Amino acid sequence: MQFSRPERLFPRFIIVFLTLFSLISPGFTQSRPQRPEPANTGSEKKNQRPTPKTEEELKKEAEQKKLEEEEKNAVKSDEVINVETNIVNVDAVVFSKKTGQIITGLKKENFAIFENGIKQEVTSFATPESPITVTMVLEYSKWTETFGRPSGGVFQSGTMEVVRPAAYFLSRFIKPPNDYASVIAFDLRPTPITDFTNDPARIRQTIDLLLRNSPAFRENALYDAMQLALVGGNADSVVLENSEARKMEYSGMVAVKAKRRAIILVASGLNTFSKISFDTVRKTVQEAGIPIYIISTGNLFCKLYCDRMDPSRTMPGMPDRMDFLMAKVQMDTWAKESGGMHFPMTFESEIPGYLNSINSLLRSQYSLAYDLAEKHDPGKKYKLQVKVDVDGDGVFDEKNYSVQHRLFYVTPGGEKAPTVKK
Repeated sequence: MQFSRPERLFPRFIIVFLTLFSLISPGFTQSRPQRPEPANTGSEKKNQRPTPKTEEELKKEAEQKKLEEEEKNAVKSDEVINVETNIVNVDAVVFSKKTGQIITGLKKENFAIFENGIKQEVTSFATPESPITVTMVLEYSKWTETFGRPSGGVFQSGTMEVVRPAAYFLSRFIKPPNDYASVIAFDLRPTPITDFTNDPARIRQTIDLLLRNSPAFRENALYDAMQLALVGGNADSVVLENSEARKMEYSGMVAVKAKRRAIILVASGLNTFSKISFDTVRKTVQEAGIPIYIISTGNLFCKLYCDRMDPSRTMPGMPDRMDFLMAKVQMDTWAKESGGMHFPMTFESEIPGYLNSINSLLRSQYSLAYDLAEKHDPGKKYKLQVKVDVDGDGVFDEKNYSVQHRLFYVTPGGEKAPTVKK
């Protein structure tokens, strides 16, 4: 089959088109008929006589005229008035200095809050319900095996020093339907093992995963793990969710809407590989206001070997006595400033007592709050102090009772704390 070339058809097409246009163009201009103008006979009036306005119309006109006059004479102001209500929440636990017993049954009148030494009015007071939401942060590195070996001997892995407290707390104290827990394990980077759950099957899977595996790396990114647990960031995908994506945006504890929140850290306290500094994490701890309860491992190792680990005699890259002392100071600081507590563990027999104390402290906190009476500068830190008058005689019982609470309030809007990015 042959096709005609386009250049031979073009002259014929032009001739046919011009012929058709000349035939239809006259009729096309008349295809839309025009409506004739009505004839003026002269019998109709060109202007209608105005009818008198009703009483209602006259009233509306008067009101409209009055509004226009008021708007014309009004004084305009460009000032914008913003009304802000800022509330500072402080969770507090009261216990006896002599016996360590937690004091319950107190009322609003028994407490006083001071901000930078100035007494604030307690505007909200409650003893929240007992359910708890915690994130367990576990050190799971080659150093964990080394530090835990003296307590476990040759018959069990050194990681049991970390896995045992996690297994005990998750299986005994996390009760559905209202309690929730998540687990983050870290070596050279933090990895979420499970997101918040109270499913006994998922908890067993988490414990089994930690028991079956062995640490792959030696380094510890402790600061990165704490930052991720508190404020979130880009991290490895949650292990037990079997996600196809390698990375995910993880939400930290500050994004969790729960009445009773806490971080439980089980670690030696040594940091060797974090991308952020201790000062950065310390600022995050102060801003978050979430209590951190710490069970420090490796204390038996330090008691046995720290006297021989002089900084001048250890190999580069190996921890020495000063590293262990610095780790203790850092963990003491996190616990104190967050309103938590530090438990230096030496023997595995101490674990049940520590975890029972953490559970009791979490479920016995008083929830206090006060309104900011004046504007606070963004990012500025204010010192908090909570005092208690247990017997209600008007005198604070600082000698016999201690109040555990967050030490600082940092006004939002300052320099944004960095998130953990990989």
